[in-house]
Amino acid sequence: MAKFLHIADIHLGFDRYDTPERTKDFFRALQTVLERYAIEAGVDFVAIAGDLFEHRNIKPATLNQAQVCLQALKDANIPVLAIEGNHDNRPYGTRTSWLKYLSEWDLLKLLEPNDGAIAEDRLTPWCESTRSGSYIDLPCGVRVIGSSWYGATAPRAIELLAEAIKALPPGPDHSVLLFHHGLEGQISRYAGALRYTELLPLKEAGVDYLALGHIHKQYAVENWVFNPGSLEANNVEESRYQRGAYLVELSPQGIDAELQTDYFQRPIVRLELVAKGQESLDDLIQMAMDRAIAAVAQHQSGTAPILELKISGQVSFDRLELDTRRLQEAIKAASNALIVLIKYDVEDVAYQTPLGEGQNRAEIEQSIFEDMLTAHRDYKSRAAELARGLTDLKDRQLSGADEIDLYGLVQTLLAVDEPAPAPSAPSVA
Repeated sequence: MAKFLHIADIHLGFDRYDTPERTKDFFRALQTVLERYAIEAGVDFVAIAGDLFEHRNIKPATLNQAQVCLQALKDANIPVLAIEGNHDNRPYGTRTSWLKYLSEWDLLKLLEPNDGAIAEDRLTPWCESTRSGSYIDLPCGVRVIGSSWYGATAPRAIELLAEAIKALPPGPDHSVLLFHHGLEGQISRYAGALRYTELLPLKEAGVDYLALGHIHKQYAVENWVFNPGSLEANNVEESRYQRGAYLVELSPQGIDAELQTDYFQRPIVRLELVAKGQESLDDLIQMAMDRAIAAVAQHQSGTAPILELKISGQVSFDRLELDTRRLQEAIKAASNALIVLIKYDVEDVAYQTPLGEGQNRAEIEQSIFEDMLTAHRDYKSRAAELARGLTDLKDRQLSGADEIDLYGLVQTLLAVDEPAPAPSAPSVA
């Protein structure tokens, strides 16, 4: 029986949200997964199905994180077999990549097919002296085959790989193929996904376990196609997906792949506050603060969560009056959240007070004026008084009052103080 760990989409060097702590999360996730489910579990090998790194060009600290994790496996005599994904494949026109560098330093084995060659030469055995090859036969009784990032050409690449696998000499009882691409129907709005039928040539060629990467959601199909998802969520949307690492056992009885999720993952809290159009600006801000602080306080793990607050519905004030950046900073200062994200998606309403049956035009008008004034931070304390004044102003204007008189009424309503006239110069006799 052979045992191995299948991981993908680690994305070391993740640098969104402008916080070094979040970048370290991806290192913590990889480190704890390898400690618990590779070293402590005593696996025969670790398979990385693409996207070890977030970027093709990485920072020294990111390279150091990879070296620390891979060195721990090397010290435990656990080989690491990897392929490049779309994030960490070599830049166009270059002959090397950071995965190639790690392979040359004997921290992993980068398995690459000879694309474009005839079937017999497309997959070559791993050579320790040149640190290159397309497949390797391990003492545990497993043949592991690599592939490249093919993008839109993946269907044709599968056909060529299947031909090359059939042309290989006889080998161990089990074959594992590492392939970085997504399967259709797993997530919405993903163009270019493979159909399941397009994978079948690989099964017919003798692949027992197809180790996928690329899509950040765990899924398995027909007990031979497996995708563990990303180790850590790359954004808050991904928090709704199950993801982790597959701890796999291959035996004559078949495949036993168990998804492991008990390792470091940054908690993500998603809230929605629906405004009903009856709250003032200050009321809505306080409600948002209270809800956010209470939600963050529920996480007692000691790991500060990422908080996303969505404010939706209708507001009775100008929606631009809410300073979302200021609210974001206030929530972060008052809670233990590592990152606060605010999605502000509301509509303005003209008024908020429910209209009763039998109200006449004047009463409806008065209610509307009061609602508009109540929503204003400067006028809400005098809303009823000012609403009556607006009605009086409207009536006077319709009756033909002089504009100067109307302006004087507005000054009186708003208690506008006129500047005192300058004292006149004393007369000289």
